[in-house]
Amino acid sequence: MLKPSLQLKLGQQLTMTPQLQQAIRLLQLPVMDLQSHIQEALETNVMLDVEEPAGETTIEDTPDAVQVDEIPAPEQEFNEVEANWSDRNITAGVDSGYNPGEPRPERDLEDQSGDSLREHLSWQLEMERLDPHKHMMGQAIIDAINDDGYLVDNLEEIRETLLPDLDAGLDQLEAVLMLVQKFDPSGVAARNLSESIKLQLRQLAPDTPGLELAKTIAKEHLELVAQQQFAALRRKLHCADEDLEHAILLVRACHPRPGSTIGSGRTEYVIPDVYVRKIDNQWVVEVNSSIAPRLCVNATYAGAIGRGTDHTVLRTQLQEARWLVRSLEIRDETLVKVARCIVQRQQEFLDHGDVAMRPLVLRDVAEEVGMHESTISRVSANKYMHTPRGIFEFRFFFSSHVSGDDGSEHSAVEVRARIKQMIGQENPKKPLSDNKIAKALSDDGIQAARRTVAKYREAMSIPPSSERRRLADC
Repeated sequence: MLKPSLQLKLGQQLTMTPQLQQAIRLLQLPVMDLQSHIQEALETNVMLDVEEPAGETTIEDTPDAVQVDEIPAPEQEFNEVEANWSDRNITAGVDSGYNPGEPRPERDLEDQSGDSLREHLSWQLEMERLDPHKHMMGQAIIDAINDDGYLVDNLEEIRETLLPDLDAGLDQLEAVLMLVQKFDPSGVAARNLSESIKLQLRQLAPDTPGLELAKTIAKEHLELVAQQQFAALRRKLHCADEDLEHAILLVRACHPRPGSTIGSGRTEYVIPDVYVRKIDNQWVVEVNSSIAPRLCVNATYAGAIGRGTDHTVLRTQLQEARWLVRSLEIRDETLVKVARCIVQRQQEFLDHGDVAMRPLVLRDVAEEVGMHESTISRVSANKYMHTPRGIFEFRFFFSSHVSGDDGSEHSAVEVRARIKQMIGQENPKKPLSDNKIAKALSDDGIQAARRTVAKYREAMSIPPSSERRRLADC
């Protein structure tokens, strides 16, 4: 006979609160989108007000000004949760924009304006610190991804593009493809719409209502969703109406063209998120307070709300206002922490330029500030730093490395600067070949293969030695 019993269990569970969702969403927004979001909130929420500045402040006395040699321990742990699903537009259709049965569009490798999807993926590949062979495979896979984010070549075709430099196995390519499929944006590098949706669903917490049902729909029944044949779908899945509704919402919340979320190609003005200045021989970081007005809760309206049921809407707006104010504070705090760490690591670059750039990856900053790499990735994208050397995107300071003979590491930015310097000083009648440049770098203790030199040279739009000699003879 069974006896009733009481058991206690200890466990950890990460809860995605609305406030956390909003904080992560605001962290990803570039300046222009942030300003629009704040303006919309001010127009729709009566509980929000603009805090009038108390007076003019200078960089020395503002609380946002922090010396980089005084980096404190993080005040709080930034909860690491993927929030892509809270701000997705619900999409009624399921057309991916790419039909595997149609002729594959030609890819123009030179026509890349702005921050393209290919550049975004290549940057993430650089941050993985893969061995040269895996890096070559990863780059070949990225080259086979179209602007919608879909892999338009099969692995056998990609394998052939690597020959004769690299004879890769299909299983090796499949492993690297799985790595690329973990990159941002979620759902990228899929071979069809079904796989893209499954990749996006994979980012959700396992206990999300309707998740397993949504995966089944993505795998087998997308056509029924597109045709809105929900009765037939319910019969095939043998599920309750409520479970089916949750699953369909998850599927429709996935982006059918994940690549289109990166790189619009339109011209945008760059507004720095932080300023970096040298004061009293020390580098100082300051948040750009002119980006957006400082918000506060309207105390008069908040105090007038009663405890009855007549003010439900106003109480909801009050809570949303408090969340937004705190979320903006978290955004600024996170930007400052990351910017201070970057500046501390790259002081030599700020003092001496590209040739002094140190290798830096997301993991280095994540460990220093006590955050997850995914948070550092969000902060680094579309956030800009104004320095005496110019305005740079945060992620400019992250660079892969080339090993030195003495075990030291040299950043890719430094190596590119050295190559550009050598070519600028060469005899135009006898330009340096990639092999000679690689040999000169080796003499300086930097191990860079000829192929690496060629890649960096092409990235700087510098023609090969034969073309440079022809131009000199003209």
